Formats: sequence, C-alpha cells, structure tokens
Amino acid sequence: MIYPWQTDDWNRLQQLRAQWPHALLLHGQAGIGKLRFAQHLAKGFLCEAPQPNGEPCGACAACTWFEQGNHPDYRIVLPEALAGEAGRADGAAADEAAAKAADADEGGKKKSAPSKEIKIEQVRALLDFCGVGSHRGGARVVVLYPAEALNVAASNALLKTLEEPPSGVVFLLASARIDRLLPTIISRCRQWPMTVPAPDVAAAWLAAQGVDDAPALLAEAGGAPLAALALASDENRPLRDFTLGQLAAGAGCDPFACGENLQKLPVPLVLGWLQRWLYDLLAQRMAGAPRYFPGQAAALARCAAALDANAFARFMKTVGRQRAVENHPLNARLVFEELFLGYRELFA
Repeated sequence: MIYPWQTDDWNRLQQLRAQWPHALLLHGQAGIGKLRFAQHLAKGFLCEAPQPNGEPCGACAACTWFEQGNHPDYRIVLPEALAGEAGRADGAAADEAAAKAADADEGGKKKSAPSKEIKIEQVRALLDFCGVGSHRGGARVVVLYPAEALNVAASNALLKTLEEPPSGVVFLLASARIDRLLPTIISRCRQWPMTVPAPDVAAAWLAAQGVDDAPALLAEAGGAPLAALALASDENRPLRDFTLGQLAAGAGCDPFACGENLQKLPVPLVLGWLQRWLYDLLAQRMAGAPRYFPGQAAALARCAAALDANAFARFMKTVGRQRAVENHPLNARLVFEELFLGYRELFA
C-alpha cells in the first residue's frame, strides 16, 4: 500500500498508462515515501489482474511472488547500506533508514562499512536481466533507489541502457537529490515531482504511529513524515538538544564543550542541525517565523537581534564549504570546535 498522502500522485500517474515512459524519475524531499510508491507502482505493473485505477489485486501469482521478494520479472537496485533494510516489499524500512541518513551519511569511513553508493557491478547485472525475455509475458520492472547514490561509473553504465532502452523494460528511479544526477540521465527520464503531504495529513499519520509532538517533529523534518518518524526514535536526540542549547546561548556558546560532547557523531549529522538553526536565524531576522525549530522562537529572536549580518553571511559560506568535504576522514572534534568558535564570533 502507498501512504495516504500519495493517492493524488497515484491517480494522476495512471493517465500515463496508455503511453508509459521507459524510465520514470520520481523525485522529491527525503522522507516522503518515494521507495514505497515506486515499489507499489512496480507491483501494479506486474500484477496479472490489476484494478481499473492500476492498483495491484494482491491475490494473483504475480502479486504473491512480489510480496515474497522473488518475482522473476522484477529487480531492485539499492546501495549495500540499504539492502538489508528493504526486506519488506513495501520498502518502508528502507524509506525510514534513508530518511534518518539524509543528514548523517558517513561519519568515519571504514573498510567494513556497507557501501552507500550504487556501484557499476550492480548496474551491469541488470544487462543480463534486460536481455532475457519476460517470464510471465508482461513487463519487466527495475526500481533504482536512491538514484543519487549512483557513482560516476554506474551512472555512465545506466546512461547507456537508458539511451537504448530494452523492449518491455520499465525503469523506476527515485531520488531526493535530483541535482546530483547526471543531466543526461535526467533528460532520458520522464520526471515526476512527488508531493509533500499537507501538515494536517502528515500529523494525523504520525499520531496513528504513536508519535508524540508530531507538529514539532514535522517542522524539524521539513514536513517529511518518514523523516519525522525517524527523528522520534533517534538515539541522538539528547545530543541534538544539547547542541540546540549551545546554539541558543549565542555569545555564551562553549565550542570546546561542543567538540567534546559531539566528537563521536557523524559530521554531516551535526552540520544538518547547524544549517537548520542558521536557516531559522535568517528566517527569524527577515520574517519573524522560524521553519525548523518553532519551539525555539524566543531564543532565535534573541540571537537574530544580536548577530552581525556581515559575519553571518561569511559564516554561512564557511558551513557550506564544510558540507562539501563532510564525508572526508576529518577529525570531528576539531571540525566542531572550529565551527562553534565561528558561530560564537557572530555575536562578538
């Protein structure tokens, strides 16, 4: 089943059934359920008795095989880091894992760590699949998620396949960072922007999952329900609250305490917290309405009134440059100390 907020996207997509593109690129914010949607779409393609609106029947042999994960005309390509999370056919586990990893890619790289890239070997393996006829006489479907995880070699290999699409094969790509895809891959796909759910719909869904304070979590997650659900069970919440407390202190921020307490966290995770806070500082100064941390509105207003605008602009560029090298094997403690020293200087 798709998520409640995806019904409109599903119904509008059915208009393409008569002339379905060989490659569909589903793109949108991380944490809104693109993988589950893509897999449900694949199940509908493979179903042998679909309903008029394209919904799979759930009872035929094809639907049973799909649910069991062994349909011969279906392939899913995931990074190693997500492969173990996608055991369920609905893809919910991988959706939530990807949402949780949106800000925390790789803190320290270890040889034994599962790869977060889609490698060329995985794309080449699709060539054999594409070259064999359909076992059931229908379509063959490939789901690739997240598309931005394709490394350079894998992207070029996939491009060759998309340039000369095999007959009867449908590619479903899902991406939260379409800007990281090769323009040539984007140009060979039919793009489909996925809808971010309305706040009330997302909050109602989160409440049904047993999540407390859904509006605040949704705000921090940028309105993405699966990202909010991941935040609700995040083991790093105490350190996140500590970080927000230090940022709220403005000139009283202790950079060395931040380095000491946060040094074991992935650099991208802390950078995500910092960038959201900086965005809210700017929003508070310009419009008086924070986006990510509405519960910290008083502290944001106090800090926004005290910061130096020119220093703030320079610091934003510094954080942006740090983002560019966030996955390099840097000394996290030194990185955090330097960043929070720079933050404290905004109020000097």
